[in-house]
Amino acid sequence: MTDWDRIERLLGHDTLNQLAQKTVGVVGVGSGGGYVALALSMTGIRRFILVDDDVLDVQNIVRHVADSRAIGQPKVQAVKDLILQRNPNASVQTVQGRIEDHLELLDEMDVLVVGVDTEGAKFSLNEACLERDLVAVYAGVYERGEGGDVVIIRPYNGPCYACWANSLREGHISPAPDGSDEEMDYGQRRPDGTLAGEPGLWLDVVRVANTQANMVLNILLEGTKAERQLPANTVILANQALEILEGHITPPFSAEWVNIVRDSHCLVCGDLQSQQSELSLDKLLKDQKGKHHE
Repeated sequence: MTDWDRIERLLGHDTLNQLAQKTVGVVGVGSGGGYVALALSMTGIRRFILVDDDVLDVQNIVRHVADSRAIGQPKVQAVKDLILQRNPNASVQTVQGRIEDHLELLDEMDVLVVGVDTEGAKFSLNEACLERDLVAVYAGVYERGEGGDVVIIRPYNGPCYACWANSLREGHISPAPDGSDEEMDYGQRRPDGTLAGEPGLWLDVVRVANTQANMVLNILLEGTKAERQLPANTVILANQALEILEGHITPPFSAEWVNIVRDSHCLVCGDLQSQQSELSLDKLLKDQKGKHHE
């Protein structure tokens, strides 16, 4: 039996009960998403929906919450077992498959953790969350684990993932909290405009994942005394020294908050979206690649 006394003393009895009634969806339970799910289970979250189509292999062990005893198992099962070891009373639904084939699961979630790497899956989730008014928290780790970013996407209250990603790739953001324009060029973009995603040490992955988990928890704590007011919708973490904002080096183990606004001309969430011709994910991705080559 799990003893929640210390968590209850910190958050309060009513808040802990509130968390116990919330359902967190985690799509992608690899090195980052697996950590997020386990960390949230240790803060009082008791209902999870885990989705991933991959199996744990020996190469995953140095960057995953599961160990060698779970090699060969679906990642969702390995993470479920770890959650139940922490809290046998937790309810954990697992789906070994692609979220695109199970979008109806989003209807059962109070918040979504996006732990997938592929842009196609992120765009699919973005549109599905907009349709359902579901808040999602995305995270990415840069090449070699030099840093990462975490963003809260609130449908039509700020950017959707498509215009958020477009702003980052274009390199124009508004740092928090003063809102002045700055250039961002942290050198982690691939030729196609997407973020490089080949992290090195799990330590670097975990720092980003822990921030993602904290943001998810904060969403579920909204309206309680434990809620923290965040200065912006995006935080960029530097594990090594990075030039996140042009002309300014962000030291190792520090971060920059930036606020990215909704693009009224976004093909997904923009004000003119209903007047656009039929749009596909392939076209969105193609447009992003085309911008790089112009």
